[in-house]
Amino acid sequence: MIQGYKLECPYCGGELKYYDQVNRMVKIENGNVKRIKMKRFKCKKCFKIHRLIPEEIFPFKQYDAEIIRGVLDGTITNETLGFEDYPSETTIKEWKKEHDKGKLD
Repeated sequence: MIQGYKLECPYCGGELKYYDQVNRMVKIENGNVKRIKMKRFKCKKCFKIHRLIPEEIFPFKQYDAEIIRGVLDGTITNETLGFEDYPSETTIKEWKKEHDKGKLD
């Protein structure tokens, strides 16, 4: 249980038990990187390992969620001070495509 919620395996519905935690590197403003600790859980039934992803990041993305949202809504551009390590145009196109499909919200 995490904060009163029972964690359930998305594959088999089995109960998840805390397994360990790992660091995730995330790009933030000014070209900096921060480490985020992500808890991992193991299913008692199928033994698959799952990560509990914090709200400040999106799955499989290297940039902080705030940066991604800022790029998508146009408040962060390649001319915005502090964002010299601005994502490439290819990355932005992929984010927009995923956003249109409802995967980045």
